[in-house]
Amino acid sequence: MDTATHIVMGFGLAGLATLDPLVAQSPLTYQAVMIGVVAGSVIPDIDTVLKLKDNAAYIRNHRGMTHSLPATLLWPFILAAIILALVPGSNASQLLIWTLAAVSIHVFVDIFNAYGTQAARPFTEKWVALGTINIFDPFIFIMHLIGFAIWQTLGHPGITFVIIYATISVYYVLRGFYHKYIIKYVKSQLPGLTKVYLSPTMRWSHYHLAAESEDYFYVGKVNGKKLHLIDRFERTPIDFDNQMIKAAAEDKNVRAFLSFSPIYHWSMARRNGRYVIQFTDLRYYSKGTYPFTATVWLDKHLSVQSSYTGWVFSEQKLRKKLVLARMNS
Repeated sequence: MDTATHIVMGFGLAGLATLDPLVAQSPLTYQAVMIGVVAGSVIPDIDTVLKLKDNAAYIRNHRGMTHSLPATLLWPFILAAIILALVPGSNASQLLIWTLAAVSIHVFVDIFNAYGTQAARPFTEKWVALGTINIFDPFIFIMHLIGFAIWQTLGHPGITFVIIYATISVYYVLRGFYHKYIIKYVKSQLPGLTKVYLSPTMRWSHYHLAAESEDYFYVGKVNGKKLHLIDRFERTPIDFDNQMIKAAAEDKNVRAFLSFSPIYHWSMARRNGRYVIQFTDLRYYSKGTYPFTATVWLDKHLSVQSSYTGWVFSEQKLRKKLVLARMNS
């Protein structure tokens, strides 16, 4: 989920924690738990600082190690140690329990959007992405705001957020069933599909679609019960024995892209005396373009002149980023 949603979930858990007698009866413990659940609700996203290094590091690692099983267990101990130093005298065991709940819920809800996490690491580095909830879901966010309003006016935060989270849980289940229904519908409209990737939007019945069959890639939108195809690409396997492809695949930006994207189209061309190899993620079609890409410039000796991976919404901006990357290399 987005940062704002993780934060409101943290405060929601603080309300829920008032049902715990050991928390509710001790102002110091409640203060510590509130700090713990809010911090625990955002701490796995600390890897966002990798953007300061470069996009390749961010793409390869965001929601990776910091969302893994070892990290999920380690974050509560780190946070609890810091908070106990700031709020001495609070109940350490309850602080640890509630902070663990906050971190675990953060990782758990991230699994439900299209980006996903490496939540099963170190057992597998596979990205787990169910694609049933948008990264920002208005219903989930508004339900928390309603809960806060009730908390401030009528009190009873614990009971309020039991009801709020029960409602949200039902919502998750319904979105899951609807997601399966849409996949079944898409397969009925495009026989022969082997994989279907749905990216939910902020509207219940609207999805972005990327799918593949043995021969083609498909890109489209599902609006209600209507499938609108946008593009169809002939599926051409990548020959990693090709010297140009091999040279491009060794670049850090391309490696980051390939480690993350499960469905992409690639192209190779010669322009202005250089080879241009581009990989385009088909899941993120937006406003007539595919903004998530990895592009490499190779010279005639197949040495990398420049490369870039990330979100770019026009060919002109991509060219500027490649020129800038070349100047800084």
